Amino acid sequence: MGYDSSATRARLLKAAHDEFVAHGLAGARVERIAKNAPANKQAIYAYYGSKDDLFDAVLEDRIRILADVVPFTPDDLAAYAGALFDAFINDPDLIRLTQWKTLERPDASAAELEAHLTKAQAVADAHGTDLETGMDALMIALAAAQAWLFTPPPIRNPAGADEDARLKRHRAAVIASVEALAGRLLPAK
Repeated sequence: MGYDSSATRARLLKAAHDEFVAHGLAGARVERIAKNAPANKQAIYAYYGSKDDLFDAVLEDRIRILADVVPFTPDDLAAYAGALFDAFINDPDLIRLTQWKTLERPDASAAELEAHLTKAQAVADAHGTDLETGMDALMIALAAAQAWLFTPPPIRNPAGADEDARLKRHRAAVIASVEALAGRLLPAK
């Protein structure tokens, strides 16, 4: 049986995802990624160039996965924010990876910029406004989808609280906040 480079790449990407979620970019170790792949450490450098480039590849992969899981609805940003909230609840690693990225690399990557610009233009087109307003509205939706995930522990789940009820309440708050805030920016249809 011959060597399957696509399988090795996929294993490396999965192991890198898990490593970056657990330790961030700075704390991640190439040796652990290779061991958990399992693959030769040199394969990381051959396929991805560096640990930083591998981190970028993991982020790009997650952006593609998120785009498949959460269809973008430029004409209904509140529904999009609610769907993002659901995706983050269902995949806590995604939000953790995003947090690491924000802490260690606050500037947007080329893939993030492209995704945001494309979506912001779609918002602008759907609402008959300019790109900057579309971007502002999009950022409100993205921020709202994440905001209630970080509710402090005493408020998050007080003794005897129903977790499903809390999530429904927070999801409703995400949707209402996007309707109110983005709605003020975007022209009425």
